[in-house]
Amino acid sequence: MNRTSDPSRRAFLTGLAAASLAATAGPAAAAQAVAQAPRTAAGKTSPVGTIYIAGDSTAAPKDLANGPETGWGMALPFYLSGRIAVANHARNGRSSKSFVDEGRLDAIARTITAGDVLVTQFSHNDEKIADPARGTDPWTTYQEYLTMYVDVARSAGALPVFATSAERRRFDASGNAVETHGEYPHAMRALGERLDVPVIDVQVQTLALWQELGPEETKNYFLWTDTKQDNTHFKPRGASAVAVMVARGLGRTGLLGPRDLRRLEEVPADDWFTWLPEPPA
Repeated sequence: MNRTSDPSRRAFLTGLAAASLAATAGPAAAAQAVAQAPRTAAGKTSPVGTIYIAGDSTAAPKDLANGPETGWGMALPFYLSGRIAVANHARNGRSSKSFVDEGRLDAIARTITAGDVLVTQFSHNDEKIADPARGTDPWTTYQEYLTMYVDVARSAGALPVFATSAERRRFDASGNAVETHGEYPHAMRALGERLDVPVIDVQVQTLALWQELGPEETKNYFLWTDTKQDNTHFKPRGASAVAVMVARGLGRTGLLGPRDLRRLEEVPADDWFTWLPEPPA
């Protein structure tokens, strides 16, 4: 992928610049996060060792059989210094509830440690309220489950961060990007404020980015291929756009220092990504 002359890349950067105007919700939460973590001076690195991701298919690692589908967690290391590890526990089809019920949050609790960060992003599958294994109510059970992630992080001395879900590729008849997640982003923001957890507002930023790009260019970000027209999952370019939002959000909270972030203006070539030989467990 040409990083300097590709028109799609220019659209990527222009759109991200517009979207980043509303990057991290909750000034009180951000201040709390900075207070909890050792302060990172300008030009310095942070003490963060590992960034854990709890989420669904939009963040999850993918296997070769499902390429070029790409989760944003696969792209995140491109934007971080090499000393920061990414433990991507996100998995396809999970909700805040099913992730806990399957023991996946317990798995994080066994290894997360002081100074690490836990980024939690759910709602795509929580919205499937007819499915008792996954569905949650935004203002009750969804918030109850999200609180469990905060408790796990803080019990280990780690730092919890919420990320609202990326918007789907949906446009109205006039070509305007429309919201698809109902009350769930609002419920996450409200819980973040109540619990003093920083919220990286990916929902707001992606909605702005899809609006900037329009119905045609967004096909290069989502899993539109010769055989699929998927308006939820990403190609590498879309995953990279969301990963930049998360990386910048972590920087704005003060959890990561300037030297922890790199290449924020670049788009990784498709061959930079690694797809697993088998689906992750």
